[in-house]
Amino acid sequence: MDIQTEKIELAKRLLDTDNESIIDAIKLIFETVDETGNWNDLPEKVISDVEESIRQVDAGKGIPHNIARETYKKWL
Repeated sequence: MDIQTEKIELAKRLLDTDNESIIDAIKLIFETVDETGNWNDLPEKVISDVEESIRQVDAGKGIPHNIARETYKKWL
């Protein structure tokens, strides 16, 4: 999968969630991780929260993309 496709898939996942801890973790990642993608400086809690979020999405927990688009269409 190329980088653009991965970014789109991540954006879909973000739009599909109402879980504030996922959103907070992603914000913290953007604030903390340097441009090299180094996770070493992230708190263990953030890393475990992100990993848990990924497990939840992989398990099918979340909001379908079309419902999220309806919810957020005023921003799209």
